[in-house]
Amino acid sequence: MAKRQTHFYCSGCGFESPKWLGRCPTCDAWNSFEEAPRAPKTSNRVDRRGSGPLSDAVKLSDVDGAAAHRIPTGIGDLDELLGGGIVPGAVLLLAGSPGVGKSTLALALLHALAGDHRVLYCCAEESAGQTKMRAARVGASPEIMLIADPDVDAVIACAQSVRPTLLVVDSIQAVNLSSVEGAPGSVAQVRECAQSLTRFAKESGCAVILVGHVTKDGAIAGPKLLEHVVDTVLSFEGERLGTHRLLRATKNRFGATDGVCVFSMADGGLREVRNPSSVFLGERPSAAPGSTVVATLQGARPLLVEVQALVSSAGYGTPRRLVSGLDYNRACMIVAVLERRLGMQLGSHDVYMSVVGGIKVVEPAADLGVALAIASGLRNRPVPDDLVCFGEIGLAGELRAVTGAERRLAESAKLGFRVAVMPGGSRERVAVGDLECNTARTLAEAIALALD
Repeated sequence: MAKRQTHFYCSGCGFESPKWLGRCPTCDAWNSFEEAPRAPKTSNRVDRRGSGPLSDAVKLSDVDGAAAHRIPTGIGDLDELLGGGIVPGAVLLLAGSPGVGKSTLALALLHALAGDHRVLYCCAEESAGQTKMRAARVGASPEIMLIADPDVDAVIACAQSVRPTLLVVDSIQAVNLSSVEGAPGSVAQVRECAQSLTRFAKESGCAVILVGHVTKDGAIAGPKLLEHVVDTVLSFEGERLGTHRLLRATKNRFGATDGVCVFSMADGGLREVRNPSSVFLGERPSAAPGSTVVATLQGARPLLVEVQALVSSAGYGTPRRLVSGLDYNRACMIVAVLERRLGMQLGSHDVYMSVVGGIKVVEPAADLGVALAIASGLRNRPVPDDLVCFGEIGLAGELRAVTGAERRLAESAKLGFRVAVMPGGSRERVAVGDLECNTARTLAEAIALALD
């Protein structure tokens, strides 16, 4: 009897090794290797269906361009994010943390397409009754077809019979193939299931959306091959207790990867936010010290958010630095620059910094807004309500230019802001429509423009 050949795979990144390793050399994870059987080798002399030799090479001009006709989803920002809609035969991976709303977004997408197209939803993590209850809660269309079976072979057979335009598999970590050893969610199962569904999508022209889990570090669970085999990777982000969600495309073979969609989570499910800047600034207090508006870029989309800072006397010997929605290390660096370069006495004060609305802002362009909010809170002097700012701060206290200044200024002018403080080679004033743009070379000059 021949000995079964096995390999070991890292459950974090999918790195393959002929023997067990305590630490993965690729992602540095400890005790992450799992044993899995080696996939059987297939002959390259016949095609995947076993019906004969491989097809001959053809010219690009002779290829059928039917797949170039995209399918509009009915969700405006999502269509822009995907490059105009869903490409027939494309495979999309929708990943996010537990409870962020991946299944709700999948149902919303199926609901938008159910009126004009046949759609199929595979709920491998819930029963059919539980899925119907959730669909009723979010108001999903009753025309959505449903299969509650974790067997990929059964799901593909059902899809070949139904012939849907879109198939959603929720989730790729919950389905399995009976011909592959290992529990659902293991490296071997995720890899083989994803490849089988991808093969079905390319052969049938049915678009497939795979819902995926993420690890505690925020990376997509399963082998790295999962991200390579799909055409588009969509990352769904947001705080579980917050109301807003961001959908980004981190990989897109059929479009750009610099877009972002904003959704609002309500009792009836997800709702598209067409003008997120006005939503995030809708409850901003007037003439409040420690509050500034920063023009950020989420991908290629300008987004105005409110940054708040609270400065209070430290009750203990070591002052606290608490951050929400910002990069902690960068926020501490800004506090150090204010104290060292501008002489602000922050060593005896607690500093709390937050981005309102549950949005995470990690780009350096938010540095100036954070610094102005801290200076405003320390001096108890409010920043003008019609002022917007952006700019990167260097360790010497200088302001550095950032990309997309024109888009940031255009969004600010559209929302009615009258004054902007931004980096510039010299201290001067220029106008963009009704928006007066003040440029500064150093952080001290910017604070003087905003507060003095």
